[in-house]
Amino acid sequence: MLTEITVNLHMHTRYSDGHGAHTDIARAALAAGLDAVIVTDHNIWISGLGGYFREGAGRVLVLIGEEIHDAARDPQKNHLLVFGAQTELAAHAADPQNLIDQVRKAGGLSYLAHPFDQANRTFGEPDITWDAWDARRFTGIELWNGLSEFKSLLKTRLHAVFYAFNPGRVPHGPPPALLSKWDELLASGRRVVAIGGSDAHRLPGRLGPLRRTIFPYRVHFKSINNHLLLPEPLTGIEETDEDLIYAALAAGHSFIGNDQPEKTHGFRFTGQTETGNFLMGDEVTLGAGATLQIRLPHRAACNLLKDGSLYRSWTDRTAMVVNVSEPGVYRVECYLPYKGKRRGWIFSNPVYIR
Repeated sequence: MLTEITVNLHMHTRYSDGHGAHTDIARAALAAGLDAVIVTDHNIWISGLGGYFREGAGRVLVLIGEEIHDAARDPQKNHLLVFGAQTELAAHAADPQNLIDQVRKAGGLSYLAHPFDQANRTFGEPDITWDAWDARRFTGIELWNGLSEFKSLLKTRLHAVFYAFNPGRVPHGPPPALLSKWDELLASGRRVVAIGGSDAHRLPGRLGPLRRTIFPYRVHFKSINNHLLLPEPLTGIEETDEDLIYAALAAGHSFIGNDQPEKTHGFRFTGQTETGNFLMGDEVTLGAGATLQIRLPHRAACNLLKDGSLYRSWTDRTAMVVNVSEPGVYRVECYLPYKGKRRGWIFSNPVYIR
């Protein structure tokens, strides 16, 4: 029986460009009902501040990763999220491929951070898109980044005020161009795990007399999360649970859920072949055929994609079963109406049917 946990990742503290402490993150995570968070300060790996944070009957696991980029480059493109390496690797930032290889050598996981993050002229924010697409052997990509999406919506300063006071209206979904890029990578035969990142900073905002904290940690933590499927429940032992979480992330036994419109807990994308059962992230041999099963916790519009193209679609359903007879990379997208717009709700990792 699989155990589902909720993990928010990609966030910053005062050790880099964030405006909160690790304890602030932990308390916000507890209030949001998260099981774990992964803190990723820029170009600094902080040891000694991770572990279980307990308050009352609640607990949340704080893991320490890093967001690494070449600080000498202008603009500072090619940011890489690193989890589980347990050592400082920022000295390798100038060469993205070498950095990725060093992460693998250290036993860590690497994800391209906010791969499509274009400039914002209104606030003078530079383009920090990933451009080293010849790189190989990274674990995956950050398919949906909360702060990048916020930045993309700021056409004027009035937009900034509106969304600062209405953060629930920000999440729409991953950039369509990035979804296409992910499908392109998958179709090339590569395993590329998708994660969602909040990129939380708890930024102080100021526009004339107006003051507002831009996206407090707790706001991010109720939105774009990663739901991991573990082979056993968390134990409360830091080292054991860290291994469980990173193993699920590496395998792609996870989905990205926008928990704002409706809770995404309970979503499943699984299947069977003549040789046994599998779940998202798994690679299986087709044989005589495969049955795919999709289960939603709430009625929604749902798309099943094969090699980046729409294969089947449904509306207002909670369960779907599809028999497939062709190899391919199959993944699921789900959408819900929320605050007057169609919003991305669930994005699964794929199953690889060879």
